[in-house]
Amino acid sequence: MRLLQPINALRSALIDPARRERSVLLALAAYTLLWALYGTITKSSQGLSPDMTELVAWSRDLSFGYFKHPPLAAWLVRAWFSLLPVAEWSYYLLAMLMPALTLWIVWQGSADYLDVEKRLAGLALLTLVPFFNFHALKYNVNTVLMPVWAATSFWFLRSYRTRSTLYAALAGIGAAACMLGKYWSVFLIAGLIVAALVDRRRLDYMRSPAPYVTILAGALALSPHVVWLVHNHFAPFGYAVAIHGAKPLAATVVGAIGYLIGSFGYVAVPVIIVLAVARPAAATIADIIWPATVKRRLAAGAFWAPLLLPAIAGLASGTEITSLWSMPAWSLLPVLLLSSPAVKWRDIDTCRVLAAVVALPLVMLIASPVIAIIAQRNGANPTSAQAELLATEIEREWRGLTDQPLRFVGGDADLAYGVATYAADRPRAITDMPQPSMPELAQSGVVFVCFAEDSGCDRAVLQNFPQLQQLRATQIELRRDFLGIAGKPRRYTIRIMARQR
Repeated sequence: MRLLQPINALRSALIDPARRERSVLLALAAYTLLWALYGTITKSSQGLSPDMTELVAWSRDLSFGYFKHPPLAAWLVRAWFSLLPVAEWSYYLLAMLMPALTLWIVWQGSADYLDVEKRLAGLALLTLVPFFNFHALKYNVNTVLMPVWAATSFWFLRSYRTRSTLYAALAGIGAAACMLGKYWSVFLIAGLIVAALVDRRRLDYMRSPAPYVTILAGALALSPHVVWLVHNHFAPFGYAVAIHGAKPLAATVVGAIGYLIGSFGYVAVPVIIVLAVARPAAATIADIIWPATVKRRLAAGAFWAPLLLPAIAGLASGTEITSLWSMPAWSLLPVLLLSSPAVKWRDIDTCRVLAAVVALPLVMLIASPVIAIIAQRNGANPTSAQAELLATEIEREWRGLTDQPLRFVGGDADLAYGVATYAADRPRAITDMPQPSMPELAQSGVVFVCFAEDSGCDRAVLQNFPQLQQLRATQIELRRDFLGIAGKPRRYTIRIMARQR
C-alpha cells in the first residue's frame, strides 16, 4: 500500500497528541484555500451570484435588520471587505471559511464523544457532504448558519452536562447569533429545548442556573434586533410568509417529504461509508439512531429534533420547505454515526477516507477550467456574468456627466446589487434599502438600471422619480466572452440623474 503512505503520514500527524491541533488547523486551511481556488476558477465565467452581491449591498448600510433577513451575513461581509478587496477570489475565500470553521468546531465538540481515530474519521466524512464545499461556495444566510449552529449545539451540550455558567452564556449568545443569521434557527432552539426535555436529567438541569443564564444571555444579545423588528413592523416575517407561506396542502406535503429525502440524500455518502465499514447489526443501527446511554442520547436528541421539526412545522403552517435549508443541521452527524461502541473503526479505514477527502478537491481543481468553459457554453446568467461589465459602463457614463463619486444605484434589484458590488465608488443600492431623501438624491445624483425589455422596472423608476422623464435614457448592449467563447448578449436601460460639471 505504497500509495497510502503519504495519507498514513497525514493521519499520524492528525492524531498525534503533540501535533494534532496544529495539524487539523493546517489541514483546514489547505481545505479552505483549495476549494476557494476551485470556486474562483470554476465561476470565473459566471460572476458572483445575486445572493452574494445582495449581501455586499446590504453591508453598505449597516443595520440591525433588513427587509428579507436578519443582519449577521451582511455584518460579516462588511467586516471581511474592510480587510480585503471586494473581489471574487476574496468572496469565495470568505464563503469557504464558513464550513472550515464549522469543521473545526465539530473537531472540538466530538472530543466529548469519540476517540481520536473516530474524531478524525468523522471530520473527514463531513467534507464529503456537498454542503461543506460545493454549496458553501455561494455565501448566503444558509452558509452563515453552519458555524453558529455547530457552536451553539456544542456549547449547549457542554452546559447541559456540566451546568457551567460560561457554556450556558455562550449557548445563549450562540442562539442569538443563529437567529441573527436566519429565522430558520428557531428550529435549532426548539430542537435543543426538546432534547433537554426528553433527557432524564432535565429536572437537575432546570434546577441549575444554566438554562436561565442561557435565556438571559440570548435575550440580551438579540434585543437590538427585536427592537428593529418592532420598529419596522416585522417586515422580514411578512416577506417570508409571502414567498414561502400559505401553500396548498399537497405542496406542503410534497415539500416536507422532499425536505426529508433531500436532506438525507445530501449526507448519503458518509452514511453509506460508515455502514459499509462497520457492517452494523440491527441492534447497532438502533443504537446509532437512538443511543442506549444518557450522554449519547442527549446528543442524538440535539441532532434529530432540529432536523425533523421543520417538516412538522411546514405541514402545520402550510409552508413549503426545501432540503437545502438543512445545511447547518449536520454538525453532530459524526457523533451520531460513530459514537456507538459497537461501531468498529480501524486506522486503515481512516486512511481510505482521508485518501478520498484529499483527492476530491484536487480532482475538482484540475477540472475547474473545464467546468468554467462548460458553464460559458451553456450560457451563463447575464445578471451575474455581466455585472462587472455593467458597472464599468455605468461608471463611464457617470464620469462623462459629473466629477462626483457615484453614491446611489437603483432600478432592478439584482442589477443594482451587482453594480454596487463591482463599482469602484462602492455606491449604495436603494432597491429594498432605506431610501435617501429627495434633497440628498438631488445633491448626490443617482443611476437607475433596468433590463431593456423590462418596461415595468423602467416605469416604476419614472413614477418614483418623474424628473427623470426629462432626461434621455441610454440603452446599451453587453456581452461577456470567456476564452474566446461568446456569451449571451443583453440590453440594459440606464437613466442618470447627476449634477453637471
